[in-house]
Amino acid sequence: MDPEFVAKTTQIASVLEVSGYPKPGNVHRTHDFDDMVFEDFLISGVVIGDTMKEAAKRGLKYQESVHKIELGKLIKTAVCQTNKWIANNTNLGIVMLLTPIAAAAGMSSDLIQLESNVSKIMDGTTPQDAANLYDAINIAEAGGMGERDDLDVGSDSAKDELIEKGINMFQVLDISAGWDMLSYELTNGMPISFKTGFPVFRDVKPVHGTNSATVQTFLTILSKYPDTLISRKYGKKKAENVSRYAKAVLDEGGILGGDGFARVTSFDEKLVENKLNPGTTADLTASSIMLALLDEFGSE
Repeated sequence: MDPEFVAKTTQIASVLEVSGYPKPGNVHRTHDFDDMVFEDFLISGVVIGDTMKEAAKRGLKYQESVHKIELGKLIKTAVCQTNKWIANNTNLGIVMLLTPIAAAAGMSSDLIQLESNVSKIMDGTTPQDAANLYDAINIAEAGGMGERDDLDVGSDSAKDELIEKGINMFQVLDISAGWDMLSYELTNGMPISFKTGFPVFRDVKPVHGTNSATVQTFLTILSKYPDTLISRKYGKKKAENVSRYAKAVLDEGGILGGDGFARVTSFDEKLVENKLNPGTTADLTASSIMLALLDEFGSE
């Protein structure tokens, strides 16, 4: 796929994700957080375009030697570009998901190849990719992989240990896959994006429009996968309760149907009132949208 086209899908997916409303518990076009606002996310989606174009170019150039793509460095670059414009972490998770998709798209002609190539790229990452990922997490001040006694992302010696022990980016993410949805997604072929989110967006958009497709995709992912950002902040039980609520809303039609908007608005207000932010679900919604854009427009 053409690198410029791939870059545009990353930007559009990022913008559509944050624009979806009322996307329960998250920043959207009618709801800001105290420390970050809707416009911050729009800017973040735009400024990563150059790096995503480079990722697609490298995917095409190095498809027989994927370690040369330098996935971790690309993720770090995108985070640095965002950090130049925005004070808070708005898109680390999205960047972690969209960068390997962009690189895989550069060496693929359709989504079947792309799905296989995402795994190929992740398997081929290097210890230096892992070290650059640690830098990206610290620059974003995210710490989303959790604190550990060994290889703690906040430890000054952790990067040296990664290099010395030859632990690549796939392996370090696999360590945290049990408690972090993004890590699980990236080390298992991105099943949530490909198998859950993408089909919903693809099928809903032609009938109900882009906004409904975005929100319905978000609700579907949240109903099936308790959000690990919530679980890290408030515990697994709280995250599971939010997912059950999302399933109940979805069982009544989600945002689709006559009173769908009011139904989802009520869910949004409940989460906001309780400071419950399914941010990881939002990241996975963005990757699902990107796949749908690649699928819809990639053959034109």
